[in-house]
Amino acid sequence: MGKVAVSMLSADFGHLENECRMVNSSCAEWFHLDIMDGVFVPNLSYGFPVIKAIARYARKPMDAHLMTVQPANHYARCKEIGIEWLTVHYEACTHLHRDIQQIHALGMKAGVAINPATPVHLLDSTLPYADMILIMSVNPGYGGQQFIGETYGKINQLTQMRRERDLSFLIQVDGGVSSENATHLYDAGADVLVAGHFVFSAPDPLEAIRSIS
Repeated sequence: MGKVAVSMLSADFGHLENECRMVNSSCAEWFHLDIMDGVFVPNLSYGFPVIKAIARYARKPMDAHLMTVQPANHYARCKEIGIEWLTVHYEACTHLHRDIQQIHALGMKAGVAINPATPVHLLDSTLPYADMILIMSVNPGYGGQQFIGETYGKINQLTQMRRERDLSFLIQVDGGVSSENATHLYDAGADVLVAGHFVFSAPDPLEAIRSIS
């Protein structure tokens, strides 16, 4: 149906190599890395030393999601580590077009994320420059939250804008993704689903990934 990006936020960091090998052997396309600073969102995640360790074991593209203030401070480091897709928040970038240009100049694909309370139409002038739009289907900061149903309307709206303007950006959805809603999300127009808690809390993570791919 679509692509799956496994969020390493929910992985067991005591067995990081094994968790990475599981993702490598799965049908998931990407490793999804949530980078939180405890300021833009009310939580801290892992820093660049852990991301560097993941990069050592990852055999699939890495997709990083910056949930930080002053995200531009991290672009060059992300490139050095091997990030291929880098997503920043609309709400964190005063000069969003410049951020997209900086990410592209470093040779990475640029994504733009929006929080649940941010309407899609605010991205109107950004869409031609973005490689991916990430719709947050939970409030960012913690894994395992309940999916926000209004997400479907935002996906539909974004899909229509993409079609009417003949654009090719991917639509990614992050938060509360499971086998219960994956098909509906793809049908609405999503291209990439991010899942962490659903995968790593499952008795069989490989089967959990298959169920949403």
